[in-house]
Amino acid sequence: MVALLMLLLAQTFLGMITNLYVSIPARHPGANAGNYFAGILSGVPWAIGHAPVALALHASLGIALAAASLAALARAARTRIRTEIALAALAAATIFGAGFDGGSFLNYNHTVSSLIMTGCALLATAAYTFSLATQHTRPTGPPRPR
Repeated sequence: MVALLMLLLAQTFLGMITNLYVSIPARHPGANAGNYFAGILSGVPWAIGHAPVALALHASLGIALAAASLAALARAARTRIRTEIALAALAAATIFGAGFDGGSFLNYNHTVSSLIMTGCALLATAAYTFSLATQHTRPTGPPRPR
């Protein structure tokens, strides 16, 4: 969980660098796509393979974070601790939300998408931080019989 939180913080920092220093061309695969999801399926691979380094790293790390958030959610589900599951689900949902808004920003260049992406990243950071902060209060070992 600590590694996931550190990657999320690195991703947010990369996003800030990308926002400040990378100009996304108006014309690239997926730009202004009529179909949002088809645009993402075209734009994100372009960003990973052909965009400036900061954007390529940001997109690549975003995909890795989405996969890692699902693994963290699966681990939380195995604990059967509702708070842990809820926090992992919130973090995963907001990481996916950030990813979709990142794809939207990439393809449509609407500033609000960047704002939503950042808000989602902050919510995921808060969820993972709270999860780590409350680990010492969780029961250990098998559940007690009733």
